[in-house]
Amino acid sequence: MSFQRLQGVLSSLENQYRPPEETQLQQVLRHWSDVVGVAIAAQTRPVTVQREVLKVATANAGWAQNLVFERRRILETLNALLTAPLSDIQFSTTQWHSPDNRRALDDAERSQLWTNHPSRVEEFPIPKANPQDTADSEAAFHYWTIVMQSRSQHLPLCPQCECPTPLGEIQRWSFCAVCAAKQW
Repeated sequence: MSFQRLQGVLSSLENQYRPPEETQLQQVLRHWSDVVGVAIAAQTRPVTVQREVLKVATANAGWAQNLVFERRRILETLNALLTAPLSDIQFSTTQWHSPDNRRALDDAERSQLWTNHPSRVEEFPIPKANPQDTADSEAAFHYWTIVMQSRSQHLPLCPQCECPTPLGEIQRWSFCAVCAAKQW
């Protein structure tokens, strides 16, 4: 009798007693981003398989509607990779915000994302506000313009629109995020 690692034994038991739909969903999750692409995978999440129908949560109704037109192509590509084929795919926004469907970012991940974000601007000292500076709307607006000018005076200008732009945006897209979005 040969000894096996406990994790191997538990894994084989888990696979043996797992419902077929769950096994099929695990296979779909493994191949999802390869089949649909990274951009679509970021806006969608396979949720369940019920009666050979894959249910996919989408970030908004626009994604759901557009993906309905791609349903057959996605289904054919997925079925080529699965052991048990799917009969259909349904896209919906209903489970996108459910707690089980999202993985919460911990503080370290959130900090790392912000540190590497191209729109991040280094913190500069902000002028102190007097209570009179925010007493009426005109004074509050004047204080706001002073704060914005102090934040943006050290930023390089976008070569396209000549607005102050975070350096990360210029390094990533060669101009500001607003000009980059206009080109898409």
